[in-house]
Amino acid sequence: MAANGLDVAEYFYADLFARDPQLRRMFPASMAKQHEVLIAALSQIVSTVDDPDALVPFLTDLGRRHHGFGVIAEHYAPVGASLLATLAYFSGPEWSADLERDWTAAYGVVAKVMTEAAAEPVA
Repeated sequence: MAANGLDVAEYFYADLFARDPQLRRMFPASMAKQHEVLIAALSQIVSTVDDPDALVPFLTDLGRRHHGFGVIAEHYAPVGASLLATLAYFSGPEWSADLERDWTAAYGVVAKVMTEAAAEPVA
């Protein structure tokens, strides 16, 4: 992912908007900044995946901010599917059933924490 950063982001969003064209309206016309934001968030998640004390607060904040942008729980399924498709594409022959299972589980945790945070009342 790091070696293909912007290509990863472009592929991800192209896949996401093909899966759910209605999501496109939630984003700015120019996606350059959004590509950077996506790569930064994914990098943060990957680098803290084994450190719940760092990961959970990051995801909680991310979930609250996404809620403010109009993201709802139903949006997480197509995002997850696009993330897996992107990872599989860029992993090429190294992609395996084990990697897919691990990434599916990891994304499940990400989506759960973010949706729960979005549902919490803001203090």
